[in-house]
Amino acid sequence: MSTHSAHPTAERRQEPQPYCDFWQGRGPTRLILSSIDRGWSGLSAELRAHGKSEIPWRGTQSDTEICVDVHGNGSPVTRRATGVSDRTITRRDTIWLTPAGWKEGSLDIGGDLPGIAHIYLDPSQFSPGKLGVEVDASALGALRYDSAFEDPLLGEMARAIASELQSETSAGRLLVESLASSMAIRLIQKYTSSPAARPAAVSASGGLDRRRLSRVLDYIEANLEGDLSLDRIASIAYLSRFHFARAFRQAVGHPPHRYVAARRLERAKALLIQGDRPLVDIALTLGFSNQANFTRAFKQAAGMAPGQYRRGSGLPQPAMSLADIRDAIPILA
Repeated sequence: MSTHSAHPTAERRQEPQPYCDFWQGRGPTRLILSSIDRGWSGLSAELRAHGKSEIPWRGTQSDTEICVDVHGNGSPVTRRATGVSDRTITRRDTIWLTPAGWKEGSLDIGGDLPGIAHIYLDPSQFSPGKLGVEVDASALGALRYDSAFEDPLLGEMARAIASELQSETSAGRLLVESLASSMAIRLIQKYTSSPAARPAAVSASGGLDRRRLSRVLDYIEANLEGDLSLDRIASIAYLSRFHFARAFRQAVGHPPHRYVAARRLERAKALLIQGDRPLVDIALTLGFSNQANFTRAFKQAAGMAPGQYRRGSGLPQPAMSLADIRDAIPILA
């Protein structure tokens, strides 16, 4: 216990997150999962079950809320506000958008909703530096709510966030940061009242050449036991994080979060073999919020629990080194 509380990552994870607590106590609702202890940046999320009820609906002061039905069970939902009366039979990927500052409205839930993802995007996610596009100053104000809609792409992103809530991975923060950018640019491009974004030639130009990719891989390797963020990694390549994620996947064959997760798995194996470092310390060092999530993820990836691996039962082949990875990437060959 003392090891956990003394760890700097653990302390950071206890900091307040930009959450909307509006739903707590508003009718029959149950919190299933929350990102409150995950240390995510720019995006907060909850998975809730809502029962039949009629309640007020308002937005947060600054965040954009995206509610997504990740299951879809055919319940009628009616949302009302000034000039809006929207009745929807929910399906998988049904989405309700609440722009920041929305202060007036009501919600009539006609049946149980067992899985609604509440996703809150910080205003910073709509900046040109995050998106890699030139965003008109009125872009956030142009986000509108007319009626519920279905968007399979946003729905897929919401399910990826819900999956990360359910089963934490060592690179979950990188995944969520990438999804935050993708969600923001999707909203700007598809759900504003007028065109508000255009490609930023400087940010979008160029990809990951040999020199920049090599520098990025070196940085990741040197910081596997640190607090890696997509913004920082992208800055090493002089790209916006949106364009970096695409360029990295094109060069390496995997998105950044999967590459980092694989490298952290290899680092975990090395740390387990090298000594008796506490498992909770290894877990926090490699990006997990607790030892239990680390154990689950390690067992799923390696086929055995960390303790069993440490004891030497059926050790696999030697881990792939960074040199091996360089040899396997065509751009660095």
